[in-house]
Amino acid sequence: MMVDLFFDRVLVKNNWDQDELDTVREIDTRLQNRILMLFFASAASDGCRQFAPKLGDFFTRLTDEFYVDRSAQLVLLYISLDQSEEHQYNFLKQLPKKCLFLAYEDPYRRELEDKFNIKQLPTVVVLRPDCSVLIPNAVDEITRLGPECYRNWQEAAELVDRNFMISEDFQGKSMCSFTHPVRKLKYKAEDGKKRKKKRGGDHTEVEGKEEGSPW
Repeated sequence: MMVDLFFDRVLVKNNWDQDELDTVREIDTRLQNRILMLFFASAASDGCRQFAPKLGDFFTRLTDEFYVDRSAQLVLLYISLDQSEEHQYNFLKQLPKKCLFLAYEDPYRRELEDKFNIKQLPTVVVLRPDCSVLIPNAVDEITRLGPECYRNWQEAAELVDRNFMISEDFQGKSMCSFTHPVRKLKYKAEDGKKRKKKRGGDHTEVEGKEEGSPW
């Protein structure tokens, strides 16, 4: 379950009050039966600064009632790889208030970086509700397709609730389209490639990352 990934961890809501979600019940309620985007980024990276507004718009258009009749089953969690807490704080200003993040002093940020084998920044790891990886890095897909790619994720992840609609684009259309089997095969193939690569022992370093150097 998704909550297991963050068991005994404090998640913080990105708002002025910096409210903490520090109980299993709160975290479970927020993450249950949802697709989770782990956004690995750093304010020191030009690419991250350029991508942040696109990701923010993507997430807002899928979760804000101004754009949709019903919020998507989607959670955005910022995993800061910043050089300082101040850099993290300033970068969070570019992200939606509904997103979550781990406190700067939490070493779990770096554990997640290793766990998901982050090789470049920015990276958006998309997880199914069972914590399995749906997409190792969705940055390109989000940039090219925008909010429409959420429909692909929703069908491939087989979420329980399939009633989500993007008001402007999908009014009156069935969420389970004729391309559904193709999408499932696409993401399963990506998972298989990742597992095969992992078994092969390929552990390369993050591109452009040197020991003791910033992103």
